[in-house]
Amino acid sequence: MNFGTNALMTRPIVLIPARLASTRLPEKALADIHGEPMIVQVWRRALEADVGRVVVAAGDAAIAEAVLSVGGEAVLTDPHLPSGTDRIHQALERADPDGSHDIIVNIQGDLPVLEPHTTRAAVDALVRKPEADMGTVAAAIADPTDLDETSVNKVVAAWENDGFFGRALYFSKYPVPWGEGEVFHHIGIYTYRRAALDRFVSLPPSPLERREKLEQLRALEAGMRIEVARVETVPLGVDTAAQLDRARALLASKPQTSSGEYA
Repeated sequence: MNFGTNALMTRPIVLIPARLASTRLPEKALADIHGEPMIVQVWRRALEADVGRVVVAAGDAAIAEAVLSVGGEAVLTDPHLPSGTDRIHQALERADPDGSHDIIVNIQGDLPVLEPHTTRAAVDALVRKPEADMGTVAAAIADPTDLDETSVNKVVAAWENDGFFGRALYFSKYPVPWGEGEVFHHIGIYTYRRAALDRFVSLPPSPLERREKLEQLRALEAGMRIEVARVETVPLGVDTAAQLDRARALLASKPQTSSGEYA
């Protein structure tokens, strides 16, 4: 693992929140992708990133059983928690009650084709800045139709001179900032310092969060610092049957190692 100058001082844990009560594609966490439930494919992508221990935060017993059946680790969480962040916070308390992990990586449970470098970039974004509370990733929008697509969240960042890392200034569903230049697609993978996650879940929803329907604005309004790493591709999220078919096709085209992982 190589996470910059602070790497030796960190012990990351990857938590993957998942539940069956998805609205657009019911029970998608258990949808078959090449003989395995989608949540198992996401768990495998998290292992391939090689950033630390991987635990699925399962809102339902069937999800936990699917992960345990392939030798993975899962903890049950309250299925009625209001958000994935609340789910990973509860899972962290149950999986690591002694507080041995100081960096928490939140990977959504519907990213079966997530590339390892994207997860590593989110960790890099956080650990390289001791004053940062959170890290995340973004990619420049290439398709003009995505600019006005409200399902494509945007981030405004104060990029450093190299253009690879920056500090998040705002998140929106609107194509900001105005004027010529790149607009960045915010990818919903987060890293937290443990104290920052504890603080975040203790805060009430903020005015901008309620207005934009974007949870990360709560952190910014509370004065928390979110660092952003630039990546080149946006991972496919699975919310529809068509996206599920595309994920199957993408994985079918990738070479596998002898251990069954995708190269």
